[in-house]
Amino acid sequence: MSTFISELSDYNVIVCCGPGGVGKTTVSASLATHFALNGRRVCVLTLDPARRLADALGIATVGNVPVHVAGITPGSLHAVMLDAKGTFDDLVDLYAQSPDQAASIKSNRLYKSLASSLSGTQEYMAMEKLYELTRSDRFDLVIVDTPPTRNALDLLDAPQRMTSFLENKVFRALLTPTRAYLKVLSVATRALVATIGKVAGAELLEDAIGFFQAFAGMEQGFAQRAGEIQATLRSPETAFVLITSPRQDAVSEAQFFAERLSETGLAPAGVVANRVHPLFLSGGLPEAVASSSGDLGELVANAVALSRVAENERAVLETLTTAVAPAPVLSLPLSGSAVNDVEGLTLLSQQFS
Repeated sequence: MSTFISELSDYNVIVCCGPGGVGKTTVSASLATHFALNGRRVCVLTLDPARRLADALGIATVGNVPVHVAGITPGSLHAVMLDAKGTFDDLVDLYAQSPDQAASIKSNRLYKSLASSLSGTQEYMAMEKLYELTRSDRFDLVIVDTPPTRNALDLLDAPQRMTSFLENKVFRALLTPTRAYLKVLSVATRALVATIGKVAGAELLEDAIGFFQAFAGMEQGFAQRAGEIQATLRSPETAFVLITSPRQDAVSEAQFFAERLSETGLAPAGVVANRVHPLFLSGGLPEAVASSSGDLGELVANAVALSRVAENERAVLETLTTAVAPAPVLSLPLSGSAVNDVEGLTLLSQQFS
């Protein structure tokens, strides 16, 4: 009989997805801890700029370079927090034809803006960092802690959006020599470029043309990389795990993600329902106890109320269990304290066994 953890044991990449506020980072870190304690060389990558991963692992800082988490053997555990700008810089260095070309791109004001704030850049660089880690011989398992569900869905589309951008006729035209680029643009595009110059200013337009020209010769490498990243996401060695809580809104969000995965030909490999209340009164109460009054009566009333909460949670989760079948669903009990060190992660990781 397969279990949640046995279903995940053969994957090289596990992408943890789900709504915000359900403990996704803690569960991702504890899952990584479990596999490291069982001999695998694991790296957990978080796309959350907050300190949640560092806090969960009990370490001072997490950056764009893998940081070792001490005290976990016989395998190993490292952690990375995505720096989109730093990852983009590394990619430019990789595909630039010379150090001068790389320096020209990274000093361009438009590039600095694109690398820091352009919609889609964060998602694509997250997938680039994932690709980099999976190709490293340092790790045999990478676990990704993604942003909330709807942002996580952008991760799946990021490589294709990059490929479409690189194949765009306007983009390719802007890679041609400065005085020639307008000749190959359509009348409509020339008008658009002229309008941009009037609205944004000639200086910004000059930056844009300078950026595209500096980029010349690198687009093929970027496009090839985007294709390889897309293949990694769709590989049979990559699993998507939904992490949710027994709240109705969180379960609905998880179901939405499962449906979107299905539309792309993928399916969740498993579901973790976090912070589930235990069943206090699964066998019911003796009549004498149920009718108690005074202090005991208050305790009984509390137990009955908590039992109803637990039963309602299981009813809510049942809809998700049915929707993702035959993927296994694991329930993690509600904890009375936060997990903020390796010891806490180790205790939580035992729930996966």
